[in-house]
Amino acid sequence: MKNIIITGTSRGIGYELALHFANAGHQVLAISRKTPQALIEHSNITCLSVDLSKESDLVTVEDFLSSSWKKVDVIIHNAGSLVNKPFAQTIQEDFENVYKVNVFGVANLTRICLPYLQKGSHVVSISSIGGIQGSVKFAGLSAYSSSKGALITLSELLAEEYKEQGIAFNVLALGAVNTEMLNEAFPGYEAPISAKEMADYIFHFALTGNKYHNGKIIQVSSSTP
Repeated sequence: MKNIIITGTSRGIGYELALHFANAGHQVLAISRKTPQALIEHSNITCLSVDLSKESDLVTVEDFLSSSWKKVDVIIHNAGSLVNKPFAQTIQEDFENVYKVNVFGVANLTRICLPYLQKGSHVVSISSIGGIQGSVKFAGLSAYSSSKGALITLSELLAEEYKEQGIAFNVLALGAVNTEMLNEAFPGYEAPISAKEMADYIFHFALTGNKYHNGKIIQVSSSTP
């Protein structure tokens, strides 16, 4: 059984992922600002209330890893922040808030986990089709989509830097999934894939994808709005 870190577990894909891994017998560290009761009560899940936009909050993760876990097998960077407004109204603070979670939070958490990652460990970052160069773009998502593009490049760089240690870094660029975040970006749009269905795909990829991929951006999309 593996030690799995998942961010953004208060709702949507992250919530479903935490339950999926825990029900399969894996040990899960669920990181989010809010902690759902169903996760708190699960014997295989440890919940930490962490705001990824605040680097100081990550001390609790470091303390947990040093005292409880001696290794980390999988990290799933699922947490995301989204601002949907016209670019002319998107101020620097909006960009900073989004990047603090979507880019800096990923970098900071990965850095803390490095001493516990080993040959065979897999770091999976959840990006967006909107972050892919040349993909269709949507008005109002300048901060969000550009941050997801930065996340993709960061993952490619880390894959190169840590390939000799046998640590794999891959990105899943998701299309439309029925989540609260999708509704924030595209109110009223109904996606054909549920959060639970996408969590099932990510579950299997996180456990086996590093056997076949490293430094890859895999588009997981049957539709976009």
